[in-house]
Amino acid sequence: MFGHSYYHSAIRKHIIMFGNMFNDIDVSRFNKAGTAVQTIRVPIAYGPKEKFLVRLRDDANLNKKVAITLPRLSFEVTDMTYDPTRTLNKMQRNTNISKGADKNRSQFTPVPYDINITLSGMFDNNEDAVQVVEQILPFFRPEWTNSVKLVPEMNEYYDIPTVLTGMSIEDAYDADFQSRRAIIYTFTFTVKGYIFGPVSNKGVIKRTILDFTSDLTGGPDSKIKLTPGLLANGNPTSNSSASIAIGGITSNTDYGYAFDKFDYFDGKDRHNHD
Repeated sequence: MFGHSYYHSAIRKHIIMFGNMFNDIDVSRFNKAGTAVQTIRVPIAYGPKEKFLVRLRDDANLNKKVAITLPRLSFEVTDMTYDPTRTLNKMQRNTNISKGADKNRSQFTPVPYDINITLSGMFDNNEDAVQVVEQILPFFRPEWTNSVKLVPEMNEYYDIPTVLTGMSIEDAYDADFQSRRAIIYTFTFTVKGYIFGPVSNKGVIKRTILDFTSDLTGGPDSKIKLTPGLLANGNPTSNSSASIAIGGITSNTDYGYAFDKFDYFDGKDRHNHD
């Protein structure tokens, strides 16, 4: 679009970041003495909760060996909205010069978007449900922030807050012996994310030449040339005559600045020094 074809997987990375926050939740089962006799890792998958509830309702055989198991977590993106309150200068560019390279990578500031995500917890008993809830709520007051590298080419990390905006409870039990009970806790979150434009790769400027003239119809009266200066032993220098060729100086070396001034008041050729 608009002459650019690119894909940073930024939205996908936000979704993965969100899912990873809830992939290590456990519930414990206790005997009458209050001793934990079993610990179960709660699985999490991307998809609407209705997908799993349909499987529960369709699986009427409670003794079936292969059946959907509870507790279970699922999450899905419900919508995305532009957040003007986090907008940065549209003309500002972030830059990154790769080590050992002469390419200047740049990118316009990202566009802030709120990614609204629903997390659903499905349980067959209240004890499992409250165990999971108590492992989630204390970390959101009301937000939890992750640091994520969204565009590897730019080598920048962004702090992405995830805000808990609400919670609701539903007991989807039909009170008959043929149905499996499903207690549903629904959490709503807003991920304060960013979407990025294309990355441009441009060469690093190694030589700057300024011409000064008092007569616009003629050539320059004087010329100033600024170039990086580096000795063969790797030390910086301000002497252009002692420096190695600028083609051998990379952007990440410890170079100096060589400043040369040429005057042409003597009538000599004004275009020899470039």
